[in-house]
Amino acid sequence: MFQAFKQFVSELTGGQKHPSRFGEDDYRLAAAALLVHVGLIDGTMSDIERAKLHTVVKRCFILDDAAAEELIVQATAADQEAIDLYHFTSQLNRSLDEAGRRHMVEMMWQVVYADHQVTEFEDNLIWRAADLLGVSARERIELRQRVAGGREGGEDV
Repeated sequence: MFQAFKQFVSELTGGQKHPSRFGEDDYRLAAAALLVHVGLIDGTMSDIERAKLHTVVKRCFILDDAAAEELIVQATAADQEAIDLYHFTSQLNRSLDEAGRRHMVEMMWQVVYADHQVTEFEDNLIWRAADLLGVSARERIELRQRVAGGREGGEDV
């Protein structure tokens, strides 16, 4: 019985494909790419922002450290190849429900607030991404306030 299940899982994952690989159509890759973009929008990603990105990705997608780092590496490459936010947000719109899209905006705020400051580039990026994700201005602002509310960049959220 276990061997049949193992064979079934192997067929689903393409046989030789490592289970922590993130395919181009994997919403986790789109989400992580948006988070990378947020971290880099002001020119560089600080060590604090990088650590927060790793923590958020690991916790949200229930990954170990190696898988989280692999996802971030792939997301960084995807972000560098992207010409706009629409590719990522449209994939997230297809994959996530309303609560999931709000959670995505919340994760973006967590990365932004890791260094306890928000640039106008970061604020504008989250405004545009939230709009594309169908998250209202009121919800975006509430999420920002929740994350900024003194919970160390929103770790408790």
